[in-house]
Amino acid sequence: MKNIKILIILALVISSCGNKNEKSFNAVLGSNNLTNLKEKRSEIDTKQQELNEKIKLLNEKIAKLDTIRKVPLITTFMANQEVFNHQLEIQGNVTTKDLLVLMPEYNGILTNVYIKEGQQVKKGQLLAKIDDGGLSQQLAQLQIQANLAKTTFERQKRLWDQNIGSEIQFLQAKSTYESQEESVNQLKQQISKTNVKAPFSGTIDDVITEQGSVVMAGQTQLMRIINLDNMYIETDIPESYIGDVTRGKKVTVEFPVLGKSIETKIRQAGDFINPANRTFKVEVSIPNDDKNIKPNLTARLKINDYTNENALLIPQSIISENAAGEQYIYIIKNKKESGEGEAKRVIIKTGKTQGDVIEVLEGIENGSEIIEEGARSVKDGQIVKVIELQNDTKSAND
Repeated sequence: MKNIKILIILALVISSCGNKNEKSFNAVLGSNNLTNLKEKRSEIDTKQQELNEKIKLLNEKIAKLDTIRKVPLITTFMANQEVFNHQLEIQGNVTTKDLLVLMPEYNGILTNVYIKEGQQVKKGQLLAKIDDGGLSQQLAQLQIQANLAKTTFERQKRLWDQNIGSEIQFLQAKSTYESQEESVNQLKQQISKTNVKAPFSGTIDDVITEQGSVVMAGQTQLMRIINLDNMYIETDIPESYIGDVTRGKKVTVEFPVLGKSIETKIRQAGDFINPANRTFKVEVSIPNDDKNIKPNLTARLKINDYTNENALLIPQSIISENAAGEQYIYIIKNKKESGEGEAKRVIIKTGKTQGDVIEVLEGIENGSEIIEEGARSVKDGQIVKVIELQNDTKSAND
């Protein structure tokens, strides 16, 4: 009973002191006296600093004695410099300059087709013949006349060289001969248009017009010829890459349909910007030894437009952003043998991305230990524990 009375008295005394302090604070606050207000603020600041120091000491003591405290578990990786090859990914179509649909140069009946689909042909080989409509007979007659004119001219020339005969006779014979020769040559050119020849070596992909059909010059499609040796990909590149995508740049070409990829280079980069879509054309040569790559086949191009020999790469998933729009990540500081350390927030400046990783230009150094798993749940200055250390560097190829 006596102890209860003592406790009640102590509670009353403490309550009385608190009320006095509260009344003293309210009195100063209501006094509107600048000097008293500043003194009271200084007094409270001093007490707050003392309390913070005591709390810090208590936390340190608790940390030493509490063996079952909850420490966030995280994983980390080391940021190591490596070669970073950034690639521009874009789609293109395979084509070739040796792809042509042949059309006749002469009107008439397609009397002969000397080839069939899939046949290999040589440049200049005769592929088909069009009826010349009697031009061959005309040529034979002209040739007889030309031969006579030639004989007359040669005879007249011998006489002229011996100072026999008149000059006008010699000139008439010469003129007649030359005129006949010109007529023969013109008719031969006309007849040659009735022959359809291969403009380059290749394969007859399709015979479009059958033998016996009437064809018209420049309109009727006769056959398609193609050469798969000189294949290339043509695609449009945005003008923003005009300084990075240049002739000789390395390109990885993937053919999803064929399940194969080829390492090659840009053989030509255009100098003209298309005003309609603000792009320029590039050509990428394609070796085609096995002849599996066909015209109009879709391809995916990875063009090496940027290289950094000493890049620091991190996963994009660990990057956060503050209210000011600054990107930041967490690194480990003051790490102990037990694996515990302090999570420290660092502001970073990033560069180009490739897949799931991004290049860090500023904010971290080579060898920095960066928090990966748990990066979005820790706080700046928080004590954390590393449960697994990944020594391999994050790479654009991972």
